[in-house]
Amino acid sequence: MKALIQRVNQASVEVDGGNVGEIGRGLLVFVGVSQSDTELDSEYLVSKIVNLRIFPDDLGKFDRSILDINGELLVVSQFTLYADTSKGRRPSFLKAAEPAKASKLFEYTFRLFTDTGLKVETGKFQAHMQVFLNNDGPVTIIIDSSHIG
Repeated sequence: MKALIQRVNQASVEVDGGNVGEIGRGLLVFVGVSQSDTELDSEYLVSKIVNLRIFPDDLGKFDRSILDINGELLVVSQFTLYADTSKGRRPSFLKAAEPAKASKLFEYTFRLFTDTGLKVETGKFQAHMQVFLNNDGPVTIIIDSSHIG
C-alpha cells in the first residue's frame, strides 16, 4: 500500500460539481492499494501517518504529529500511485488491486483513520474527483508499506 501525504492548510474534494469532503489544517492523504496488500498494510500505513512528526513546534522544527495538533485528514483513493512507467509512454496499472479488493482495503484504512478520533473526510471511490489543496510548506511525503520490517 502506498500513501502520498501532503501537509495542508485546507483541502477539499468535489464529485460532479458537489463538495464531498473538506478539511482545514492537516493532511491530504492519497492512498493506493496493490494486489498484494492486506489489512496489515493498512494498519502500518495509518499508524505511520498519524504519528509522523511533520508539523512544526514553536521553534519551527518538525516535531509534532497530526495527533499532537488535533489536525484533520482528507483521505482519497488513488490507484494511479501504482502506475508503472518503465516501458513505453502509457502507464500500466497491473500492480494496482482490482476495484473490489481495493475498495474493501480502502474502507478499512478509512475506518482506522476515523478510529483515531480526528476529523476524517474522504472522496468517492472510483469517481472522477477534483481535489483542491493549499499545500503548507510545501511538505509532500510518500509512504510505502512494502518497506515494513
